[in-house]
Amino acid sequence: MFSNRLRSSFIRTANMSSTRLSSSITPVKTANAPPPAASYSQAIKVNGFIYVSGQIPYTPQNKPLSENPTIEQQAEQVIQNVSNILEASNSSLYHIVKANIFLTDMKAQFGEFNKVYGKYFSEHKPARSCVAVKELPLGVDLEMEVIAIEKEDSKL
Repeated sequence: MFSNRLRSSFIRTANMSSTRLSSSITPVKTANAPPPAASYSQAIKVNGFIYVSGQIPYTPQNKPLSENPTIEQQAEQVIQNVSNILEASNSSLYHIVKANIFLTDMKAQFGEFNKVYGKYFSEHKPARSCVAVKELPLGVDLEMEVIAIEKEDSKL
C-alpha cells in the first residue's frame, strides 16, 4: 500500500505526464488515403513518432480495388496508403521502425505479399511482424499498421 506522500507524488507525476503528453498529440488526416471508418485517426503523431492505424486495400476514395484483387494489388494499395499518411506526417516509408502485417491466409498470401513488401523495404528493413488472422474488416485479406519517426528536416 502506498504511503500518502508516495501516493501524492505518483499522482502529481502522472498528471504532469498526461498534461505534457496530451499537448503533443496530433491527429493526422490526409485525403490521399481512405478516411477512418470509425472513431479513430489515420495516424497520431506524438513526440516525434507516428503511429499509423491499420490500413486496408481501399482507395483514398474509400472504395475497394475490384471484385477479386490479388494479394499483390492489395499490398501495393496498402503500402501506398501508408506512404501517403506518412508523407502527411512529415515522414516516409524509409522512416518506419516497426510494421505489423495481418493476412487471412498465411500459406497462400505470405510469399506474394512479401514480393511486394520487398520492393519497398530492401535497403531499409524495419522490424516486422506478420500474423495470420481469421478475418479482417470489410472482408479484405490484408491489413498493415506501422510506427515511424518524423524526418529530422522538413526538406528531407
